[in-house]
Amino acid sequence: MDEKERKQAIYPISTESLQQNGKNVYYIRSVTSTIFGVSAGILGLESYYGFLFYFAGTAFVSLLLFLLLARGQPTEYFASANDIWIGNALTGLSSFVLTWTLFYGLVDA
Repeated sequence: MDEKERKQAIYPISTESLQQNGKNVYYIRSVTSTIFGVSAGILGLESYYGFLFYFAGTAFVSLLLFLLLARGQPTEYFASANDIWIGNALTGLSSFVLTWTLFYGLVDA
């Protein structure tokens, strides 16, 4: 039995905890994508600059999730490390575009 299997036997990961952690990441990404949309609209970003702003912000949020939420060890709290880095990264894109265009139109008017 190697070290990882022994650790899994001593500290098993429950599916309820994995689901709750996934819900927390989804909620954080949804809220931050809306905030990024408001910010991009107020800043007056257009075209590719707005999408670059979103993806840079999403990468920053992923880094914060990795460092603060998972404490640098995502496999202890999630099924895989991809759940933090790329999981739900594109689900907030529609919220971002909606709030981006709304606030861009309000500021530009």
